[in-house]
Amino acid sequence: MLKPLLILVALILPTTVTAQQTIVVVGDSLSAAYGMAQKEGWVNLLAERLKAEQRPYRVINTSISGETSHGALARFRGIIREHRPEIVIIAIGANDGLRGLSLDAMKKNIAAMIEAAQASQAEVLLAGMQLPPNYGRRFSQRFAASFQQLADEYNIALLPFLLKGMEKDLSLFQPDRLHPLSSAQPIILNNIWRILLPLLEESQ
Repeated sequence: MLKPLLILVALILPTTVTAQQTIVVVGDSLSAAYGMAQKEGWVNLLAERLKAEQRPYRVINTSISGETSHGALARFRGIIREHRPEIVIIAIGANDGLRGLSLDAMKKNIAAMIEAAQASQAEVLLAGMQLPPNYGRRFSQRFAASFQQLADEYNIALLPFLLKGMEKDLSLFQPDRLHPLSSAQPIILNNIWRILLPLLEESQ
């Protein structure tokens, strides 16, 4: 008699086990922990925060230093097939801008990634960038506006500037003045977290 009662209790009690979901980050050196240990980068800090808050997510970082939108797109569908993420953070485009590549081509590449993610039922967070002032006002404005335009077109979450709050403080950057130091990674994490949190709440 005891065994049937135990089975009945197990069926009645709510389960505390939640299936783990996946967040994939697709980016460049700004997300690849360039110039520091991987554990110090904002992507690893994100994984640690999710664990500390007992949120059932694993974080897969597919970022590659030097990556352009073209290179990211070439890998993107394979990444989606392999990891089947619930959320995709796209933080790409900085190298397109820094190299003066076609902004129309960049937008098409990122758009194709967004479409592939949405076709797999994943939520998308797009992290935008800004260029140094020496790239000229017109090109820099078009570059920054590209991310807002994509977010509006595809109705996705947008962080307009990944490095928000850091742009005027050179002490947060490595000697090249392009890549943030490890001490700046918590700032990037907080920027991402503010936009990511609603997506986490929606998926629970």
